[in-house]
Amino acid sequence: MTATLRIEKVRKGYGDTVAVDDASLDLDAGELHVLVGPSGCGKTSLLGAVAGFHDVDAGEITLDGERLEARPGSDRVVVFQQGSLFPWRTVLENVTYGPVVQGRLTKSEARELGRKRLADAGLAECDDLYPSQLSTGVARRVELVRALVNEPRVLLLDEPFRGMDQLTRGVMHEALLDFYDRSEVTVLFVTHDIEEAVFLGTRVSVMTTRPGRIKETIDVGLPRPRDQLLRAQPEFADVVQRVSNGVRAEARQAFERGERELA
Repeated sequence: MTATLRIEKVRKGYGDTVAVDDASLDLDAGELHVLVGPSGCGKTSLLGAVAGFHDVDAGEITLDGERLEARPGSDRVVVFQQGSLFPWRTVLENVTYGPVVQGRLTKSEARELGRKRLADAGLAECDDLYPSQLSTGVARRVELVRALVNEPRVLLLDEPFRGMDQLTRGVMHEALLDFYDRSEVTVLFVTHDIEEAVFLGTRVSVMTTRPGRIKETIDVGLPRPRDQLLRAQPEFADVVQRVSNGVRAEARQAFERGERELA
């Protein structure tokens, strides 16, 4: 179900403010691509355009050569910063909701698949729990399972681990990579955290200060599977430094111009 995603010369504005301009990016099928950049550079605006949440003013976005319209589709699933599990549904009901509503699976088929995916993620004991009974980390894992049960061609992640403590983030990074290695879905991941970007990504693209463009794309080149020991390796530090240099230069420009944050 992996897909090639192409963003070509995209422009997006809000009133008199141009958030993204002439942004171009190609994602290979099955790639985990990470976008970084200073606050307000247009990362989330670009991801929202890919998701179909809003139209673009110029340029186009294509999935396997087919132009994406400005509406969400089952071929793209988004996991946001804020939790989005239905609080009145159990974990299993949350996970199986999408395929049943879309008519792809019967309720019994969805429950069978949901239980299998939850077990694969180490969440077999959570089937009948409600979101209020889950820790933040477990809830995030459930959301990833729910996203992947829908079998999207592209998974869009908008800072899903923001606000977590360092230990929980580390666990979630490894959980995401485990999901990714199992599914081989194409992933576009937005973050402010440069170490997170390098640890997770196949490639990392640095966006300029507003209006956001792709300044450079860096091939991470670190072996998979990855674990936390990778962070101590000099090769990891070298890539982090290279990405940091690119982001720092853009952040300095944004600061000097006194820009306010705009997604």
